[in-house]
Amino acid sequence: MNTSTLTSGQGSGVEGIRRLPITIALVIGAFVSILNETLLNVAYTDLMQELKVGASTIQWLSTSYMLVIGILVPITALLIQWFTTRQMFLSAMILFLIGTVVCGIAPSFAVLLLGRIIQAIGTGLLLPVMMNTILTIYPTEKRGAAMGTIGLVIMFGPAIGPTLSGLILDALDWRWLFYLVIPLAVLSIVYGALYLRNVSELTKPRVDLLSILLSTVGFGGIVYGFSHAGEGEGWSSPVVYACLIVGFIALVLFVWRQLKVSEPTLDVRVFKYPMFALSAVLLMVMMMTLFSTLIILPMYLQGALLLAPFAAGLVLLPGGVINGLMSPVAGRLFDKFGPRALIAPGLIIVIATLWFMRGLTTGSSTGEVITLHITLLIGISLVMMPGQTTGLNQLPRSLYPHGTAIMNTLQQVSGAIGTALFISIFSHGQERYLKAAANPQDPAELGNALVSGMQNAFTISMYVGVVALLIGLFLRRTYAPDEAQEAAAGHPEFKPEVQPEVR
Repeated sequence: MNTSTLTSGQGSGVEGIRRLPITIALVIGAFVSILNETLLNVAYTDLMQELKVGASTIQWLSTSYMLVIGILVPITALLIQWFTTRQMFLSAMILFLIGTVVCGIAPSFAVLLLGRIIQAIGTGLLLPVMMNTILTIYPTEKRGAAMGTIGLVIMFGPAIGPTLSGLILDALDWRWLFYLVIPLAVLSIVYGALYLRNVSELTKPRVDLLSILLSTVGFGGIVYGFSHAGEGEGWSSPVVYACLIVGFIALVLFVWRQLKVSEPTLDVRVFKYPMFALSAVLLMVMMMTLFSTLIILPMYLQGALLLAPFAAGLVLLPGGVINGLMSPVAGRLFDKFGPRALIAPGLIIVIATLWFMRGLTTGSSTGEVITLHITLLIGISLVMMPGQTTGLNQLPRSLYPHGTAIMNTLQQVSGAIGTALFISIFSHGQERYLKAAANPQDPAELGNALVSGMQNAFTISMYVGVVALLIGLFLRRTYAPDEAQEAAAGHPEFKPEVQPEVR
């Protein structure tokens, strides 16, 4: 990572800032918070027994995490303009540390859930700050490598989470999943306090309480509605439809208000920039495709290939690790060749791999699954960070907080949509197979039914990948407008254009 200082003329407007210490502080904080998202997944069975709750209740430990982040991230666009980089980062990590301690000592499910919510608040504050800071301190031509480093952490943390938690649970109590995170959180706070510098510009816009309320109800309702559809009663629950309808109406009103007020809480005018709009849609589609594998493959490994949870985690570990390692590589290639050289080939790899994954059966080997999983995640790594960087690069600096908040929010929403969609397809395929089976209770038939549902889900996921490819063909290298264009961006007659591609 380049340790040189920024100078004026590089497009950031920040002088005398050493990038490397700031990036390290952000990476440590991101790794700690993102690792925690999947660290608890394999402990649910133990938690259900010890805390005496059912599966529908224990799922709130995951649903609440996604819900809080979905509600909080849109508001961070406002918070970033009111509080300094150090204040935001340290507050986020201190909240995360408090939540981790509460989880570790929790005597009941209610207290454990409270701890998870506090952790989620910390994570929701941290992610947009991290991306906004990277956009601010790195010039356009070096952002790919920097975003790739962040991508390594974002992908690597969730990848090792289930395997690491399986190792811990084999030897220790579930509380150690939190105890062992505490030193990492403390390290992040101490390092951040020593080396993180303020790089944001505080404009302190007016706080619009109505916008915050509409954002909370809108994004919260949609995330909860889709999350609830992926669990329990599925799409038959009236709660799902009520949350989605209320959330959609609130979201429409929120967007309308942002277009009317002089100082929007979340400036939706970022969608006037065509590459940002295309990349946002592309990332939503890719997140849905990614979630299809994150959800369905563990079920297949345990239900059809009859692997233990820890063994299933080991099968999925190589793909996650390689995906993380590919992110910096993809970032550097992006800086050199631009998005077209990566995104289209990456999407072709994703589509081809999903086509082969449709052929997995109860007789497939773990080696075959590992190979396909690695190939799929290599393809995804060539798409995610390059696509995100392409969209954000076109924005003027004043819109960085809004662009990063919108990107992160849409990824949470698409994650919830992907979960509900592919669980529904998977379950419907299983039910249809078992209805036609001679002996639905036969363990062999149950395995075949699971495979049938999985094949249906991967087929739809492949079609979704084709849609992503069509979108990806329109992406090209972009640069932020110069100062004159940025000043004109507030005028109705201003029409942002994509700068010519530079090879």
